[in-house]
This record gives sequence, C-alpha cells and structure tokens, in this order.
Amino acid sequence: MANKLGISIYPEHSKTEDNKVYIDKAGKAGFKRVFTCLLSVEGKTPDEVKAEFREMIDDCHKYDMEVIMDVAPYVFDRLGISYDDLGFFSELGADGIRLDQGFDGLRESMLTYNKYGLYIEVNGSMGNDNVGSIVSNNPNMSKFLTCHNFYPQRYTGLDLEFFNHSNEKVKKYGLNTAAFVSSQAPDTFGPWPVREGLCTLEIHRNLPIDVQVRHLVALGNVDDILIGNQAATDEELEIMGKTCLTMPTFKIDFEKELHESERKVIYEHEHMVRGDKNDYMARSSWPRMTYKHLPFPAGNTRPLKRGDVVILNDNYAHYKGELQIILKDMPNEGNKNVVGHVPENERMLLDSLDRWRPFGFVK
Repeated sequence: MANKLGISIYPEHSKTEDNKVYIDKAGKAGFKRVFTCLLSVEGKTPDEVKAEFREMIDDCHKYDMEVIMDVAPYVFDRLGISYDDLGFFSELGADGIRLDQGFDGLRESMLTYNKYGLYIEVNGSMGNDNVGSIVSNNPNMSKFLTCHNFYPQRYTGLDLEFFNHSNEKVKKYGLNTAAFVSSQAPDTFGPWPVREGLCTLEIHRNLPIDVQVRHLVALGNVDDILIGNQAATDEELEIMGKTCLTMPTFKIDFEKELHESERKVIYEHEHMVRGDKNDYMARSSWPRMTYKHLPFPAGNTRPLKRGDVVILNDNYAHYKGELQIILKDMPNEGNKNVVGHVPENERMLLDSLDRWRPFGFVK
C-alpha cells in the first residue's frame, strides 16, 4: 500500500526561492519524498551542480524528506563520476540515486553496498526482468528500491495491465515501488520542454490529482506516490496530504438530502466488503447492526446502476442500514435508497472492491 507522498524539484528550471516555498508547503502537508533529475543538467561543472542542488536538498531534509536523484550512464561520464565511488551524491546530500537505465544486474547489486548508505532505485517500467536479475545477485535489499517512469508525451504512459504486471513482479521480492501522478495546474514543468503532464499511467493524465492518487491506493501495488511535475497547487498538495493511503476511498455525487442515520452510516462507520461478495454489489453489513435502532425512511428508490451508493431503508426491516455499492445494473423494489453515485471519472476504483477489503468515503 502507498505509504509516502512525494514531489519533484527541477532546480535547473526553477528559482531557489520558489523551490524553498514549494518544499515548505509540501513538507507541512506531510510529504516525505522528493524526486529530482540530473539527466537534463548540461554544461555545468561538478562544483556548479553541487552548488545548485545542495541547498535544495538541505531544505528538503528540514522536513525529513528523502531525496533521490535520477541518473544514467551519460550523467556519470559528463560529471566524471565513477560507479566505484558514489561520494559525489553523498556530498550533495542525496539519500539515493535512481538508475534510469539498467546494467547487468551484478553492477546494480554491488551499488546497493555503497559505503555511503545511498538507496539504489531502479526503473520499474522497462518490461524486462532486470529486478529479478539484480535480486539473483544478492543485493542489499534494505537499500534496493524501484520507481516507475513518468511520461511527458501524451498517449505514451503505461497501460494498466502492464503496470499491474510490472508491480506484481516487483512485489514478489518484497521491494518498495513508486509511481508518478500529474498536477493539473497550468504552467507546470518537468526536466524536458514538454508540458503535457508527468504521470506514469496514461489513464491518469487528465484526471484530478486526488482521483489519480486514490486509484493508485486502490490498486494496492504501489508504496510511494510522487507528483511528477513542478509545481502542484496549494489545493492539490493539501488534498493529497489528507487522502487516505491505506484503503480505497470514494467520493459520492449525492442525489438526495441525507437523513441523519444515512450520514452516520456513510461517514461515521467503518466499511468492509463482505466475504461473500458477488457480481451485483459490494455489501457493508456492519452498519445495520450498529444503527438498527435508527429510522431509515424510504427515498429515491429508482432502478440501480453501476456505481450507485445505496442504503437499505425501513422497508427491508432486518437489513435496514446496510450500505451497498452497486456493481451491476438491477431493479429496485423500493427497499433501497440511492443516496448518490460514484463520479464517472473514478468508476475504475470500483474494481478494487475485493472480498474482506476495507473502504471508505471522502467528505
């Protein structure tokens, strides 16, 4: 499950003071990771790079934010860095490096034993078994991470099937993985002169950032979620910081005024999908026991559609107060109140409603 949120900082394209403000806002919102990139840094000496990045990294560390730098073989060549000594990155204050391009498995494994304690993060989006090759060479697993790519060009992001398959391979080794979501703020930027969003999954490119995050949480196969482009809005940082990172959560577009008992069921009670879930609905039965003494007057008992959120009313006697999320269209005999429906742009989250899985609702 997701457990850390992160931002991206590109010092070569931004002002120091702007970076300080952005880091401050993210740190106060609870973000704990920072992605930064050396791939696009050109025409600078090692000392100039150190001067440009060191101050930014120090600012991140004030909020205990881990900073991982994206590198590739040509970065080592350009800056005269040896794979046998990662002291340059330690002097920068970095917590780790991300290898955008892989090697033979043995070299990556050896790098995880670097004397500076730097994390070695590898590209999780390449579609090969590079991770398996590294694991077979006995790396220091406590310093070995994976992180997906982001995709600046529209229509080039990963499809969901490949993303899930890649994460499945990584998770069988117990490795931490990360993926990127994209701010929808105007004038955001990344390492390259393309401004079409910086997400991992193509289906996320035009979605609100909270829907992207809640989808990755619902998938259950990503640990850390990073904003790929700089700089997200204050509102985006705040809403991400408040997002539940442990279980699927849904918004509701309400269709009726909530009775107080319905409000209690939705927002004050824990929910878990029953183990005997079928194709028609995901049932949360506990509320009917907790609130069996409360009235649930009938209202808005229209036919049921996929994505509807319903609460059983007094006409169902023994079952009143049970909450259901509808997964398949069916008739309504007047005993189920349609309180609202999951918004169209997050219907994909419905696929996460597995047996015995907790879920909740966003106020």
